[in-house]
Amino acid sequence: MEKATPVILTVNCGSSSLKFGLFSRAAPPESLLTGQIRDIGLEGGSIQVADAAGQTLHESEQTAADMDAAVSQLIHLLREHFSQYMVQAIGHRVVQGGTRHIGPEIVTDELLASLETLSSLAPAHLPAELAAIRAFAKVYPEAVQVACFDTAFHRHMPFPARHYALPRGLWDLGLLRYGFHGLSYEYVLQQLRQVAPEQAEGRIIMAHLGNGASMAAVYKGMSIDTTMGLTPAGGLVMSTRPGDMDPGVILYLLKEKKLDAAVLNELLNKQAGLKAVSGSESDIQKLLAAAPSDTQAAEAVTLFCYQAKKFAGALAAALGGLDTFIFTGGIGEHAPAIRHRICEGLAFLGMHLDTGRNEAQAAVISSEGSPVTIWVIPTNEELQIAQHTQRWLQEHLK
Repeated sequence: MEKATPVILTVNCGSSSLKFGLFSRAAPPESLLTGQIRDIGLEGGSIQVADAAGQTLHESEQTAADMDAAVSQLIHLLREHFSQYMVQAIGHRVVQGGTRHIGPEIVTDELLASLETLSSLAPAHLPAELAAIRAFAKVYPEAVQVACFDTAFHRHMPFPARHYALPRGLWDLGLLRYGFHGLSYEYVLQQLRQVAPEQAEGRIIMAHLGNGASMAAVYKGMSIDTTMGLTPAGGLVMSTRPGDMDPGVILYLLKEKKLDAAVLNELLNKQAGLKAVSGSESDIQKLLAAAPSDTQAAEAVTLFCYQAKKFAGALAAALGGLDTFIFTGGIGEHAPAIRHRICEGLAFLGMHLDTGRNEAQAAVISSEGSPVTIWVIPTNEELQIAQHTQRWLQEHLK
């Protein structure tokens, strides 16, 4: 019997998907396979797994009722179809680390207890992530588990970007602007450093546009501001989240419509955003296809692009100018029409899009001579998690 290959498993629990990967224990880690369980909690869910070259290794239609069911599906998949790999370490994307957890940490009972207190700051993500960590601990009791925090990238934001204009006592309770998508931004910045190191030290706006969407202003490799705040529900309009809005809306719904916290949570995290504006659809590609004949679909796309353009202008002001703009995330990487509509009103910032390059999905989509270089850089949160996990193992398990 062949000896199993030791690997790092990465786990990335989203609000409606579970992304995972297996990576070599070598430094730097190399991808062996990646996969995703899609549409968790919806009909028509599926599992897809591909090797490092993108060739399909496994594909099936399976509905996962919730994240617990998706985790069980993943564990079964690994045991039944990929038993040639021995999981020695597991790296988890953890959305919220609060003020205490600002770098990768080994999972302990103390860490889990600390993160439990933060669950209300990311109710659509953190409880499921903690449940996944506990589930994997039972199945792989000998594996080291490492938590990698999405908020860590933004930990050095300056005072005005970090704080709400609320009584200071509330800051002490943790009511601060944390920012998210940090693992994605960290990876994209790492990629930019490899191909354009001078640009990586300049004034950058990174736009992670997917089901969850945010932007970050980065200068000299440091996050100085971002669109998401206390929770992942703020900032840009998203697939099912509203983004920023007047806090009076919440007060009105509480007082006049008598909505309780559970109903509000459902509304703000699962029933708002593109889904609400269009009437039912949250997928941007489907909305683009329907827009010519569906007024509400067209309005949803218009609102998404308008808000993205507005926040881009605000972050450029925070930077004092702009040198580089980067699109990433599912929408940012695969929707040329959205990139075009966001860029077309930002020429005053020096952003000039080359239509041909944009449609051709080139890496650089700005025109020759554009003062701002516009990039499309695919993100890879799983590889970033694997790198953090590998580094932790090297530093602590010598």
